[in-house]
Amino acid sequence: MNISSFKNKKVLITGHTGFKGLWLTITLLNYGAKIIGVSLKPNGFQKKVLKKLKNKNIKNYFFDIKDLSEIKKIIIRNQPDYIFHLAAQPIVSVSVKKPLETWKTNLIGTGNLLESLRFLKKKCFILIITSDKCYEIKNKSRITYFKETDSLGGKDPYSASKASTEIIYKSYFETYLKFKKNLSICSVRAGNIIGGGDWSKDRIIPDCVRSWIIKKNIYIRNPNFVRPWQHILDAINGYLMLANTMSKTNKFNGHSFNFGPEKHSIKTVNQLSKKFQYYWSGVSKIKIKKNKQFSETKTLALSIMKAKQNLNWKPLLNFDESVSLTADWYRKYYKNLNVTDIYLEQINHFKKLCRLKK
Repeated sequence: MNISSFKNKKVLITGHTGFKGLWLTITLLNYGAKIIGVSLKPNGFQKKVLKKLKNKNIKNYFFDIKDLSEIKKIIIRNQPDYIFHLAAQPIVSVSVKKPLETWKTNLIGTGNLLESLRFLKKKCFILIITSDKCYEIKNKSRITYFKETDSLGGKDPYSASKASTEIIYKSYFETYLKFKKNLSICSVRAGNIIGGGDWSKDRIIPDCVRSWIIKKNIYIRNPNFVRPWQHILDAINGYLMLANTMSKTNKFNGHSFNFGPEKHSIKTVNQLSKKFQYYWSGVSKIKIKKNKQFSETKTLALSIMKAKQNLNWKPLLNFDESVSLTADWYRKYYKNLNVTDIYLEQINHFKKLCRLKK
């Protein structure tokens, strides 16, 4: 992670109260950045974290990103140096139940942000965060390591909306944004992110935590499905290294980058569940859910060569370290420790790894 690029800089984060958004917000505040946060009204957990951050350099704006006039007004008023666009409907199962809402948030919400950039005069570096699920699955019988140049697609509404987000980003870039000398923009596609502070429904680790904390069995679906599991701090490190590089060269304007784990950290759902069970303290049992509620992609994996070669980025946490850190976060949370201290402890631990593994 590079501190100097963000100190005293104004950083607008959409979705700043979400799982990824809170980690990114707290990391950048720790680096001395001034955060402009845009999210829906926070839930109980998010309010707890924001309350601890109330004396920090952060402005909170709570509205729906589907509101073009509001996001445009916030961007023009605050004149950010960096923008990280994370606001999204992020759950596959929710997209199946609420497809139009998912499309409106993920596609139209991103379109509203991109449209607003047309009117920004200040120099600004923008990252559009999408998903590894934006790629078109062509061969289901073997693992394909998707490259940034591979075809986009998606059968379920969530995956299709993320592919469409990439398309609208590219369309705005080619038609408008590449001609604006004050802007540099990239999209980023991360693997399946794990880490403390994720409370989303139908995700493996949050489901395990909710079940095991009340001493109930966890029922997992698709135990043999393969995913590129990655700790949140490795992904954020990639985002920040890319944004830092963009501030120094225009070479990657309009590009896309994958951020994922090394090949040995690409594991099945069952392997992740078992590993988390190993690091969890207390009663924990795993059962297989037999009735499948919706169809999901069986195998996902990413090629990370572009980020390695061009950004000098690499994942610093292996599979065991990622799961161990995640379990440690939840254990400390349920001990009623100061929640921001838990975030900062792990952020500072990761910063030490960055220095040691240079």
